[in-house]
Amino acid sequence: MINLEWYRIFLQTARQGNLTKAAQQLHITQPSVSYAIKQMEDALGLKLFHRMSKGVSLTEEGRALLAYVEQSFSLLDAGQHYIREMKQLNEGELRIGASDSLIKHVLLPYLNRYHQQYPGIRIRLSHGKSPDIASRLKDGLLDCGIVHMPLVDPMLQIEELASFEHCFVVGKRFKEWSNRVLNSQELAKLPLLMMSPGSSTRSAIDEWLTRRGVEMKPDIELGSVDLLIEFAMLGYGAAFINRSFIQEEVKAGELFELRLEEALPSRSIGLALRRDMNLSIAAESFVRMLASQS
Repeated sequence: MINLEWYRIFLQTARQGNLTKAAQQLHITQPSVSYAIKQMEDALGLKLFHRMSKGVSLTEEGRALLAYVEQSFSLLDAGQHYIREMKQLNEGELRIGASDSLIKHVLLPYLNRYHQQYPGIRIRLSHGKSPDIASRLKDGLLDCGIVHMPLVDPMLQIEELASFEHCFVVGKRFKEWSNRVLNSQELAKLPLLMMSPGSSTRSAIDEWLTRRGVEMKPDIELGSVDLLIEFAMLGYGAAFINRSFIQEEVKAGELFELRLEEALPSRSIGLALRRDMNLSIAAESFVRMLASQS
């Protein structure tokens, strides 16, 4: 393996056509240039320069090598420039994952702020349920994820970002049910609209109802919070929703919150990172932004 510095000396010598001038450009001595060229020629087993009284000129083999050396150093220079741009957050990539509802209602404002501040950073957004996001994190496909808690995995570090209250809401068709306080048995008599099985939100309400001896048979199961809200407004039943997601609809009189005797479970979301991986500069800056606002 030839020393990279030899190639640098070869390149400068070819450009200057003179050992002394090449040494001046490289801030080394002329004997050092001569020695490096000799060592390089010995290693390759051929002559790279014609030695003349007023300088040097490339041999045919030297000209052939020069084309590759110039391309190589051009690529190295481009790589160094790109790294500097990454360091200054003018280039780079942020890979982040969350569920559709968390992307829309929680993550999007932060992404907008980040994109405005660092427009050169490419944001790659991945959606899925919290277990899916955790799996992609462990596979190295994401830098970070926003997940519902609790989520326990020894490979992941999860820090709480926020806690949210949930509620059941109905549309105008069932508005009268919001005028009185309901117990869990009365709640179960309503058509229930739930997230599909396997989601952490669904698991939380399933557990809450089971502890109260209620066998839940949802009329509609969906994978989208926005669809749950839409179906509730259309009068299909009572939807279990994060209260902060439906404030505008409640204020507009399109949805009505049901009052229950017992408090529903609160839910927390957290920032998930792999314990054994260093964040990219782009991802680290986004994580700091999240942490400063939590």
